[in-house]
This record gives sequence, structure tokens and C-alpha cells, in this order.
Amino acid sequence: MSVDEAIQLALQCENEARSLDKRIVNSEGASFASYDAFYVYANSHGFMGSEFGTKHNISCALVAESNGLMERDYSYSVARDFSNLKGIKTIAQEAVDRTISRLNPRKLSTCKVPVIFTAEIARGLIGRFVKAINGYSLYKKSSFLIDHLGKPVFSKQIRIYERPHLLKGLGSSAFDAEGVATYDKDFVKEGILQSYVLDHYSACQLGTQTTGNAGGVHNLFVESSDMDLSLLLKKMDTGILITELIGHGINLVTGDYSRGAFGFWVENGEIQYPVSEITIAGNLKDMFLNLVAVGNDIDTRGNVQTGSILLEEMMVAGS
Repeated sequence: MSVDEAIQLALQCENEARSLDKRIVNSEGASFASYDAFYVYANSHGFMGSEFGTKHNISCALVAESNGLMERDYSYSVARDFSNLKGIKTIAQEAVDRTISRLNPRKLSTCKVPVIFTAEIARGLIGRFVKAINGYSLYKKSSFLIDHLGKPVFSKQIRIYERPHLLKGLGSSAFDAEGVATYDKDFVKEGILQSYVLDHYSACQLGTQTTGNAGGVHNLFVESSDMDLSLLLKKMDTGILITELIGHGINLVTGDYSRGAFGFWVENGEIQYPVSEITIAGNLKDMFLNLVAVGNDIDTRGNVQTGSILLEEMMVAGS
């Protein structure tokens, strides 16, 4: 795609979005990016390998206004293959719907209720788990999951696994950042921790072998249930659907978790209204062990892929 064609694609997305609803008063821009990469790695142990890859993404961010107050949100699509990107009209409509849904948020009183993390937010939650079982966190004694190999770390129905060799996978790689061959593995099966995330150095510090994860994980999946988001909401009945997290209040040593949030209040399994200026808090160890269900609305736009996650209970601090 030429530069002019890429510019036109971004402009079409922005113009389409701005035409869909009169409450959309501005745009923070639309963008399109396309990458071709050729990577070669060699080391003094005699390894040399190369990889070629492509990646494309398009995004649109909007501003909506109601009663003199403004809200912003966005939508985007990422794929290895250009033909797998969502269409311009789809991205524009998603951006509009997300932005409009945030208008006129209310405040909540402090409460303890079930919480659903939407799929794109849940990815970050699983990312914290990966960091907690990373070799560097473990040998430095800076993880709440030290000495948990072979022990329950999630509720029994949870499986988390890695598939490094998927065609068009955003995290696919034949070898890790040290030239060690990648391979399929389970990190969690039936809630039990099966493997750490190790490179050669951290493995030596722990007296074991590398898992081929120098540089991180490659295409990590959380096995889902047969419930979509609407069924998860019904299962939750009353609680909060979290769509945005703010700040970085996470202590990996203790597992304490506290973040500002935006979302929607849910009653009788139905979204009632948007809520803002809240803080959600808990402990990651308890949150993982009390995870109720994972939806099948999997967000495929990253290296870590999961559906929405329903947690049994969290403290919600409001007014």
C-alpha cells in the first residue's frame, strides 16, 4: 500500500465515524500503519536464525459531548494479513458506539460486588500473571507466586497455554530471544501451575532449564467457556463491567491490586448506566483463585488472547 493510499484509508475511517452520530463533536485522529520486518539473530553458541513478518493496524479515536461534558473512546484492528483487518465501517461504528456509551456517567457508593473485565482489559490481568511467573521475578523473590509450581493458582476450570507456531499469530516465533526453539506448552492446567516463564539465565538461577521464553511468551491463550459477554453479564447478575483501567497500583510482591476504573453498572444481567471515578481493589492471588468464568468473546488483537473475565468479588470504592 502506498503512503497516499494509507492516508486515504485513515481519512475515510475518521470521516465515516464523524458522520454517524451528531454527538460526535471531534476526533483525536485515525491512523493506519503497515510494517514489513526481517529479523536475524546470531550468537556465539553457533546459532543463527531469521524471521520475516508483516503487521498492519488501523485505529480511530473520537470525542462525544452531552450536557456540556465530553467523553472519548476508540476502536482499532491489528492483523498480520491486511485482509484480516476489520473493515473501515466496522471500526468507525465500534468507535462511535463505545464513545457514545460513555456519556453522562454516574458515581457509585462504595460496595463489594462481582466484576467483569472486558476482553481487552482482561489481557492486562493475564499479563500480570505472566510477570508473576517470570524467572526474574521468581529468583529475585519479587513475586507473590514464588514456589507455586504444581500448586493451584487459578480456579479449577482455567487453562492457560502457549502456541508459538501459529500461522499469522501476532506472537508467533520459531525461536526465542536467545535462539532457543519455542514449543507448545501449558502454563496452567485445571488451575494448577505447570511451568514458569524462563530464559537461560533465570533458569540457571532457579536450578532448572530454560522454557524457550527469553523475551516473553508467544501466542498465549486462556481457554474460554461457551458463554459470550451477554451470558457472562447474566451470570454476574449485579455488578460492574470494567472497560477501562487507570493508573498502575499493582504490587507484584504481595499481589495487592488497586486501579482507577471506568465501566458500567449492571443489574439483572443488563447494563444500566456508565460509572466513573471509581477504584477497584483486591489481591491478585485471590482474584485468580476466585475467577468464575472466561467468555468466548476473545480479543485477538494481541500476543495474549482471552475473553472477558468474571471475578467473584472486588471492593469498589466510590463516593
